[in-house]
Amino acid sequence: MLPTRLCIMRKLPSVLARTLTSGTSASPGLPDMSEGQSPIHVNNVRSKLRDIVGASTNWRDHVQAMQERKALHTLLAKRQEDLPPRRMKDSYLEVILPLGSQPEIREKYLNVHNSVRFGRILEDLDSLGVLICYTHTKQERQQRSPLSIVTALVDKINLCQKIIRPDCDIKFTGNVSWVGKTSMEVRMHMLQQHDGDYSPVLDATFVMVARDPENKRPAFVNPLIPESPEEEEIFKQGELNKLKRIEFSTASLLKMAPTAEERNIVHDMFLNTLDTRTVSFRSRKLPPNSVWMEDAKLKGLQICHPEERNIFNRIFGGFLMRKAFELGWATACSYGGSRPFIVSVDDIMFQKPVEVGSLLLLSGQVCYTEKNYIQIRVHSEVYNANTKEHHTTNIFHFTFISENEVPQVVPKTYGESMLYLDGKRHFTAVMKEI
Repeated sequence: MLPTRLCIMRKLPSVLARTLTSGTSASPGLPDMSEGQSPIHVNNVRSKLRDIVGASTNWRDHVQAMQERKALHTLLAKRQEDLPPRRMKDSYLEVILPLGSQPEIREKYLNVHNSVRFGRILEDLDSLGVLICYTHTKQERQQRSPLSIVTALVDKINLCQKIIRPDCDIKFTGNVSWVGKTSMEVRMHMLQQHDGDYSPVLDATFVMVARDPENKRPAFVNPLIPESPEEEEIFKQGELNKLKRIEFSTASLLKMAPTAEERNIVHDMFLNTLDTRTVSFRSRKLPPNSVWMEDAKLKGLQICHPEERNIFNRIFGGFLMRKAFELGWATACSYGGSRPFIVSVDDIMFQKPVEVGSLLLLSGQVCYTEKNYIQIRVHSEVYNANTKEHHTTNIFHFTFISENEVPQVVPKTYGESMLYLDGKRHFTAVMKEI
């Protein structure tokens, strides 16, 4: 397999090599916070989370376990000022995924191309992010945490390695980098060992929120105190990230009309699809080397079994991300006609929890293309068979790069044009980061 992969790499355009080796955003790097901490085995992360909240490992006992958590609401702080401040190093954790030294765990992470399944990495990042937040909010006198900490948003994940090897150890590191009243930003890094040294693979920024024991109302979390100029910069970057998210949401095409430049883009594309042999706005013709957007989608269905539940007996967010990524990858693969490589994940909003037993409907859509890049939007919704209602749970945005230049995706309707512009906005934001 290795000679084949090397051959493929030589054929890739220079833009691919630049993109996947240039690193991630120019945000300030984290200072050393390890202080001799012992790394956690990746298999122990979920068990630690269960111990922290008192979750049952038996599905039949989950109702009783959640009932017992209700009594913990008396341990919640009435004000944030009542909670002791924390340092960034207080929440720092290292997790080892020993793919090299423990080959028996490789198969779970292996894909058909003999590299690591990125969807599994998303699951590990999600679990680690929650554990980091529980570490930040830990109270020595409390045997169990009264907080329900859940993933609210995957702000961004930028990769700086194209292929993750399945035979080398991986290390995850991370800590809380910014704190609001009830929310926390977590910055995580993934590194892989080569010739005795760990080299960076990706950087990830997640936003977590704290809720009461029943996961119904917001709960206060410990404030964060930066201790050095480097940490001050990290904290300021967290504030900027929050403002950017607010600005991006305010300018959403679901709330605001497209800009004048975007309207011109849509109109030019519309004119380019008109059939010049007729004098009609309804007669449309696909330009050369193009694909109608309605023909660039894939759909999937997932029955949500108890096996995929989180510590609060809802469907695990990492599982949802893995399924969405795999459908997004398949959509990009089908569209580009060759193996796509993930460049970035951004703006995954967890709008509604997914209950065990739900029918989860996933729809992957190519919404923007440029040269070798394919921007994929995956829409996730649950279907209630009793009420016949659909409810959106997540929107996922993935940026892939293909080995070859891909056809241009072309919207036909106004709704598809808005998807196109939204995809272009996400793509532009990703390119600024890398």
